[in-house]
Amino acid sequence: MPNLLEIFSYGFMFRALIMGLLLAISSALIGTSLVLRKNSMIGDGLSHVAFGAFAVATVLQVAPLEFALPIVVAASILILRVSQQKRIQNDAMIAIISASALALGTFAISITQGVNTDINNYLFGSILSITSLDLIIGGVLLVLVMGLYIWAHHRIFALTFDENFARSTGVKVQFYDIIFAIICSVIVVLGMRLLGALLISSLIIFPTVSAMQVCKTYNKVVLVSVVLSVLNFIVGLYLSFYFKAPTGASIVLSNLVTLILLSLAGRSK
Repeated sequence: MPNLLEIFSYGFMFRALIMGLLLAISSALIGTSLVLRKNSMIGDGLSHVAFGAFAVATVLQVAPLEFALPIVVAASILILRVSQQKRIQNDAMIAIISASALALGTFAISITQGVNTDINNYLFGSILSITSLDLIIGGVLLVLVMGLYIWAHHRIFALTFDENFARSTGVKVQFYDIIFAIICSVIVVLGMRLLGALLISSLIIFPTVSAMQVCKTYNKVVLVSVVLSVLNFIVGLYLSFYFKAPTGASIVLSNLVTLILLSLAGRSK
């Protein structure tokens, strides 16, 4: 059985470790607010948009990250705007956009001749695709997310539990909604390289839901969700290497086991 430190002596595994830790912390912080506000499925919808954008970028032979990021950000803002105007319900809008983007990406790849594309890399992720630019963007993202939580902790708390109260106290709800949507978009685009379009939303949802099984206060949920997100990522990455399994699937299964165990522990109290 290989030693954990020996595993991370490989360059691609070390890059995956750093990227995963950056995303694990950022997604857990953002995920706490999204889950408690019942907006967690926006991550799943944006992951499908990212898949479509990556696929089209491959067909057009342009840089996938630079092409996909503005498209996913625009999609997240569109979802917010339409749902706020009550023309289409939020969950319905997410379903429409995600299904359309997934169909567009699949269609673009299938009809294009001569494009050497492994669609599984988009759907399930590939640790070999992580670049130095991804690490830089991931580092900047984490600094911004942590800065946001330190600077606006009380406003985020109010917005998470009572949007009307937050608005009455002067909190710019729409501004924070857009900021959260943009951050979620960046997490999805970067994380898609690691976990893939079908699994990236698990980074946003699982840690918070698991933490809620044993924690009763907001601050404890935030802290425990970050710890669980980091630990499950490391365990999943190690399992994927040792068993030669997809990284994304291993991380999600680790999160699932944690959720089940904490659910049982919470019920036993």
